[in-house]
Amino acid sequence: MTETDEIDPAAAPSGPGCVECERDGGWWFHLRRCAACGHVGCCDSSPAQHATAHARGAGHPILTSYEPGEFWFYDDRDGSLAEGPDLADPRHHPGDQTVPGPAARVPRDWVQRLH
Repeated sequence: MTETDEIDPAAAPSGPGCVECERDGGWWFHLRRCAACGHVGCCDSSPAQHATAHARGAGHPILTSYEPGEFWFYDDRDGSLAEGPDLADPRHHPGDQTVPGPAARVPRDWVQRLH
């Protein structure tokens, strides 16, 4: 994938965790970042699936991993994976942040709650 109106390399991430889970007191398994605006949301394995909801609601179909060591881009329209441009830092959530997270809100039975 290359820089387009669907990918803005200058858009900084919205924060270290899922915007909606932080607001609502939820938790996430893995994090995804919107390549157009930087919105950070939780992945589809997470209970709330905020990243995909943002992609579809905002019309921003390109997501990228917000996990350390992962550099793929995903197109929600067709499910394709590809490499893409470097994005504004930070490229992933803080290295000391737990997965799942945030640690204080992850329930003991979190594995059973994954999608």
